[in-house]
Amino acid sequence: MSAVETKLAELGLSLPEVVPPLAAYQPAVQSGPYIYTAGQLPMVDGKLPVTGKVGAEVTAEEAKELARTCALNALAAVKSVAGDLDRIARVVKVVGFVASAPDFTGQPGVLNGASELLGEVLGDKGVHARSAVGVAVLPLDAPVEVEIQVELTQA
Repeated sequence: MSAVETKLAELGLSLPEVVPPLAAYQPAVQSGPYIYTAGQLPMVDGKLPVTGKVGAEVTAEEAKELARTCALNALAAVKSVAGDLDRIARVVKVVGFVASAPDFTGQPGVLNGASELLGEVLGDKGVHARSAVGVAVLPLDAPVEVEIQVELTQA
């Protein structure tokens, strides 16, 4: 087991299976030393545990937990390409989308769920730049979607 997966286990987490694409794309691709993930929904065992808009049907606290799930799914997608999460030199960028009620402005707090998970699991390698964007709707009426870009160590 890799050091990253050992850390996940210490946190009571494990990598899920890679979420199959919903359309014509790959869960993750590599270009040079970088892996880019597709947007990852908070799927658990092939289903969304919650649907709806944050600030209406979904609370900010629930959405923050869903963002953690998205980040875990993103790490699974990275591993599917890299083969080993210990190859991550650093998380470069996180982009998160929050399906938001019209008056909801707490997108950064929601995306902290993903950012904090990456920091807990990867330490300093998990520190990244980030965008948190409020949107009208996401695929399958998901409340949150997260994509990440990681840089790999030299092979």
